Amino acid sequence: MEFVHDVVIVGSGLAGLRAALEIPGSARVALISKVFPTRSHSGAAQGGISAALGNEEPDSWEWHMYDTVKGGDYLTDQDAAETLARDAERAVYELEHMGAPFNRTADGRIAQRAFGGHTRNFGEGPVRRACYASDRTGRVILDTLYGKAVEKSVQVFSEFLLIDLIIDNGRASGLVAYELATGQLHTFRAKAILIATGGFGGTFKTNSNCFSNTGDGVYLSYRAGIPLEDMEFVQFHPTGIHGLGVLISEATRGEGGILRNRTGQRFMEVYAPSLKDLAPRDVVSRAIWTEIRQGRGVKGEDYVDLDLTHIGPEKIAEKLSDIASFAKIYLGVDVTKEPIAVTPTCHYMMGGIPTDLDGRVLDRFNRPVPGLYSAGEAACVSVHGANRLGTNSLLDLVVFGRRAGRMIARELPELELNEGMKRPAEASKSRIDQLMSRTGGERTFAIRNDLQVMMMDKCSVFRNETDMKKALEELESIKQRYKSVCIDNRSMKYNTDLTEAMELECLIGLAETILKSAITRQESRGAHFREDYPDRDDKNWLKHTMIQKLGDTTEIFYKPVNISRFQPKARTY
Repeated sequence: MEFVHDVVIVGSGLAGLRAALEIPGSARVALISKVFPTRSHSGAAQGGISAALGNEEPDSWEWHMYDTVKGGDYLTDQDAAETLARDAERAVYELEHMGAPFNRTADGRIAQRAFGGHTRNFGEGPVRRACYASDRTGRVILDTLYGKAVEKSVQVFSEFLLIDLIIDNGRASGLVAYELATGQLHTFRAKAILIATGGFGGTFKTNSNCFSNTGDGVYLSYRAGIPLEDMEFVQFHPTGIHGLGVLISEATRGEGGILRNRTGQRFMEVYAPSLKDLAPRDVVSRAIWTEIRQGRGVKGEDYVDLDLTHIGPEKIAEKLSDIASFAKIYLGVDVTKEPIAVTPTCHYMMGGIPTDLDGRVLDRFNRPVPGLYSAGEAACVSVHGANRLGTNSLLDLVVFGRRAGRMIARELPELELNEGMKRPAEASKSRIDQLMSRTGGERTFAIRNDLQVMMMDKCSVFRNETDMKKALEELESIKQRYKSVCIDNRSMKYNTDLTEAMELECLIGLAETILKSAITRQESRGAHFREDYPDRDDKNWLKHTMIQKLGDTTEIFYKPVNISRFQPKARTY
């Protein structure tokens, strides 16, 4: 079946929903989502959304911008950081007026708490900047925006999997999606397409992402000829539940939680004397792994303790109730009496589809691709640089999601439908037929598991050339194994065997971009730490890595970082 719309938004998280609200009511808008919208991964965000409201103590957007640039290890494009910080106050109050139920101060203002890397007066000490709704901030914002989208009568195609992006004669023309409930392939033609499919933490074994975060929109854009930006920068959140990766929010440390090694030492005092446990995530993750490597993991194992016992049951019940529940469910731990076993978990991708400040996707010559837009974690406007600060992700989604929607609305009258598209679903159907016809090959799970373990072992918190080149060799073997992947389920309806096989293609392709970009960058910066190049090298590497697929090969090239207010300097906390 073919659908024709003015705008198609792929992804129903906060970026996609916020963009949809900016499209004029007269336009035909389709929202395509792999899951029901309120199951989008945006709902997993716990700790808060940053804005220099100054409700708890003095703050300013300039300090917020500085923290964002410094937190990103000066790879952050500073025009993007300024846009984010300046617009934060408006964005949060807008959400409040839409109905988002933030926690309140005693006098009724939006409550705020401290978060990693956020400081007062350009780094003097922690500042309470994170606006929050207990420890389920993403959840309440997602529900709020979805309610507004329903009011706006946005047409939602739920449980549709994007399998092809069509770029014809240099402009976005449409896409092909697989409908899980019927097994049918559908073509969507549109004047404008927004990719907001989120991240791809599924490339790593230990990750905090939901199972649906497989980078479909990012990989399919790459396969269609769009370059990707800064793919080597993968954030590991310091506190995932040991052995599972389930996220324990930074809000725990914002409320006073302390990381301790096997001797009970508060070890972050050594690595970040000023901010301690509230240092940026890359700093804390490396500190945890260093403690473990040097034999100070708890009980001699690969984890440390997150101690909340001194916070008190009442405060935990009020502000960290979900976290307490997670610890009880997954570890059998009462956080008021026992510490939580934590270890770094793959959490966020700083890299992705390159865009300008208004969500327009850029080609290798930094020119907008007509009709193609992106926002959220799938995009790289480079507001996070080499390392994202906690609570800047939700802000990124609503600020740049809104800007993308407004740009689409502005350009829509000038965009036209591509009437020359010829049976675009045929190539998609052929690939599915090949998958479904195979017998006796390997199962998806085995290949995916080997990919994830390899990436975790050889390209995570600490990296070096030897390991990453071995990973690339292993990846070539994995790519060959994928060519014989076998689908056991012969039905087309709700065939998760099939969908996981198609998702695996995306994960393999994105793993390759991460590895090749990481091998090329011979320095340490933010979340990218090279044991063989432990220092930051601004002379040679203060630039964005771009990678583009050219047939069966890839090409890496670079583009400059936008630097305005803050010149690079040593990054200490």
